Amino acid sequence: METAPRKAGPNRQVAFLTVALLLSEAVSEPQQYSVAEETENGSFVANVAKTLGLEVGELSSRGARVISEDKKQYLQLNRDTGDLLIKEKLDREELCGPAEPCVLPFQILLENPFQVFRAELRVEDINDHSPTFPESEMILKILESTTPGTVFPLKIAQDLDVGINSLQNYSIRPNPHFFVRTRARSDGRKFPELVLNKVLDREEQPELALTLTAVDGGIPPRSGTAQVHILVMDINDNAPIFAHTRYEVQIPENRPIGSLVVTVSARDLDTGINGDIAYALFQASDEVSQIFGVDPISGEIRLKKQLDYEAIQKYEVDIEATDGGGLSGKSTVAVQVMDLNDNSPEMIVSSLTSNIPENSPETVVAVFNVRDRDSGDNGRMMCSIQEDLPFSLKPTFKNFYTLVTEGALDRERRTQYNITVTVTDLGSPRLKTEHNITVFITDVNDNPPVFTQTTYALYVRENNSPALHIGSVSAEDKDEGTNAKVTYSLLSPETEDLHLFSYISINSDNGHLYALRSLDYETMQAFQFTVRAADGGSPALSSQALVQVVVLDENDNSPFVLYPLQNGTAPCNDQVPRAAEPGYLVTKVVAIDRDSGQNSWLSYQLLKATDPGLFTVWAHNGEVRTARTISDRDTIKQRLLVLVKDNGKPPLSTAVTLNVFLVDGFSEPHVQLPDTKKEQVQNDSLTVYLVISLISVSFLFLVSAFLFIAVRLWKKKRSAANEVCLGTSGPYSGHLMDVSGTGTLSQSHQYEVCLTSGSGNGEFKFLKPIIPSLQAQNTRTDLEENPPFKSSCGFN
Repeated sequence: METAPRKAGPNRQVAFLTVALLLSEAVSEPQQYSVAEETENGSFVANVAKTLGLEVGELSSRGARVISEDKKQYLQLNRDTGDLLIKEKLDREELCGPAEPCVLPFQILLENPFQVFRAELRVEDINDHSPTFPESEMILKILESTTPGTVFPLKIAQDLDVGINSLQNYSIRPNPHFFVRTRARSDGRKFPELVLNKVLDREEQPELALTLTAVDGGIPPRSGTAQVHILVMDINDNAPIFAHTRYEVQIPENRPIGSLVVTVSARDLDTGINGDIAYALFQASDEVSQIFGVDPISGEIRLKKQLDYEAIQKYEVDIEATDGGGLSGKSTVAVQVMDLNDNSPEMIVSSLTSNIPENSPETVVAVFNVRDRDSGDNGRMMCSIQEDLPFSLKPTFKNFYTLVTEGALDRERRTQYNITVTVTDLGSPRLKTEHNITVFITDVNDNPPVFTQTTYALYVRENNSPALHIGSVSAEDKDEGTNAKVTYSLLSPETEDLHLFSYISINSDNGHLYALRSLDYETMQAFQFTVRAADGGSPALSSQALVQVVVLDENDNSPFVLYPLQNGTAPCNDQVPRAAEPGYLVTKVVAIDRDSGQNSWLSYQLLKATDPGLFTVWAHNGEVRTARTISDRDTIKQRLLVLVKDNGKPPLSTAVTLNVFLVDGFSEPHVQLPDTKKEQVQNDSLTVYLVISLISVSFLFLVSAFLFIAVRLWKKKRSAANEVCLGTSGPYSGHLMDVSGTGTLSQSHQYEVCLTSGSGNGEFKFLKPIIPSLQAQNTRTDLEENPPFKSSCGFN
C-alpha cells in the first residue's frame, strides 16, 4: 500500500477517518421498513415521526428529507404528517435480481441541528412471474438399449421470483416409459431429470412426445410448460465422458473479451460418427450465454463480454458433450471472478448552497456522501479539500460529510471560491474522484447604470406610422443579478409645451424608443426629452441621458395661392387694354408652400385658357403676360386656369382660375359683366375636381391661419418684452418682377413679421417652425390695400 502524499494533508485525513469510524460504530442499527413490490404510488410505508421518536412538527421545522445512496429516489416524506410514502412502483426483480433479501438503504436527514438516521426498506417478493423454459421444445435422442433408471438432464426453467414464489418442482404427464425427478443445485436452483422407467423399443415406437411442467410455490401457483420430443436411436452404447466432472477457474474481472477461460475435454469409446464429440453450453442462463462461449470442436471456453465483479461474482457454466449418435455427457465449470480496483469513488451531493452572503457566520455549504463499488481496501475511501481555503470538511457518519465555512467571508477580498473535493480509495493503484463546488459571495448594489452616450440624436421623417421604432438607448450596470437589471423610463418634462407621453414611448426592458403618433414637420422640427435608467437593487440606483429627436420634412403640403384669392366670396378680375403689346404683364399668381427646402420650390404653367395662344405664364415667378398683340376678334372675357406645382417627390399641385377682361382703356372704373347665370360654361371633370380641392384646402388653411394668429397675439401680450417686430411702411410696390427663383413671394413684397423669442429651460424643448400662414395673412392685407394690377377684386 502506498503512503498518501503530504500535500493531501495526511493529518487531516487520518483524523477524518478516525472520527468517521467512531461515529459509524456509535450509530445505532438502521430502522427497518418493509413493503411489497408493485405497491401503488403514494402507498403508506410507516410513520417516521413515531418510529424515530420525534414530534410531527419537528420534521417540517428541521427540513427533514429522505436521501438514497443511489441517485434515484424511491420514497418521499410528508413533513406535515410524518408519513413515509412510496414515490414510484418498486420491482424487486429489477432492483435486486435473484438476491434475497432485497434491501434498499436510505437516510433521513434533519437540520438545525444536523442529524441523520439510517434506515432500510425491505422489498418483499410477490408471485408475479411464471416459470419459463428457455425453449418451448426439447429434443432427446435415446438409444433403445438404454437400461431403466437411466437419467437424462432436461433444460431448466427460470422463475424471476424468489423464496416460496420461485420454481419448486417439475412434473410430466403420466407415461409408462418415463418419470421426472426434481433436483436442486448448489445455488438453490432446481432442475429436472428425466428418468427411464421402461425399456424402449424403436421398432415398436420410434418417437415419444411428452409435456414437461414447471410449477412455483406461490398462492395461487403459476406454471410453465415445454414439449419434450424423444427420438429412439439405434444402439450407441458409449456416451462421452469428461475428464473432470467439475472445473474450478479464477479469472480477474479485467480480462479482455476473447480471452480463454478454460478448455474442457471429453472422450467417447465409440468409433466413427458415434465417437465424434461436439461441445455446447447446457442449461445456460441469459447471463451465462451472453458472457461465455464454447468452441464446439476444441471445447475452449472464451469470454464474449466484459466481466464485472460488482455485478456477478461467480458463474456456474454447464457444458454438454454430445457424440454423433446422440449420447451426451455433462460437466460443470465454476468461474470465480476476482475483484480489481476498477471503480473510482463516487460522490453524491444531497444539499448545496452556492450563494453565501458576506460576513455570515459558520455556514453549511454542502452535504454529500461517498461510495465505492469495489470491496475490501479497494472500497475504503478518504476525503480532502485544498488547505488554503476558509472551508473545512466534517464527517458525520458512514461516508457522509458536510462542507462548512470556517468563519465570516469578505467579498471585497474575494468574490468566489472554487473548492475541489477529492475522494481517494485505498486500492492499488489508488483511484480518485474530484468534484468541484463553486461558492459565490453575494454582492450589494453599489454601481448605478451608465449610458453608452450622454446625448442621443435621432432622426425621424414626418408622417411616420404610429408605434414606429425610431432608435434605442442603452445603459450598462457593473453589478450582477437583480442589481444589474436595467429598467428604462421617460422623465416628465418640466414644461407643458408638449405632452411627451403622447408622442414617445420606451420599452422598459431594452430601451427601444417608439413614436406613438405621426409627427408633423410643419408643427415642430425637433424636440428633446430625458430617459432614466434604474437598476433592480434595493435601494435602486439610476442615471439619465438626453435624447434629441429631429423631424425630417416630407412633401405633404400642396401649394397655397395667395393671389388671386380663391375663397369664392367675390370675383377677382384683371383688365388688359387691347392696345397692350406682347409681353405685357397682366397679373401675377402669388403662392406659397408650407414645406421646406426643395419641397417648397414652386413652378407655374398655363393649364387651360379661352384662347391658349393669347397669354403665357412664366414658370418660375407666376407672371401672366400677353403672348401676342390683342385683336378685335379676341373674346372680351378670357378665363385662364393656372397650375401651381411644387418640386417634391411626388409633386403636389393647386389650380387657380383667372378672369381677364379685354378693355379699351383703364378709364372705366368697373366693367359690367354679363349675367353669369345665363353663360354656359363648359367645364370638364378635371376643372370640377380642381375647384373642389382648392375650396377645401383654402378653407382649412384660413382656419389654421386664424388660429395661429390668435395664439401668436395672445403670446405677444404675455411676452411683450421679448418681442421684436420687423415691419415696413409705405405704398405697395407697383410690380412683381423681382423673384428669388424659389417660386415663393419676391423680396419686394411688404410684410409685417413678428418673431417671439424665449424658450423654456426644462429638459423637454419644443422647437416651433415658422409657419407661413401669418405671412400669407399679411400679404393678403397688403394686396387688398395696394393691388399691383388694374383689377376688380372683392374682399370680405
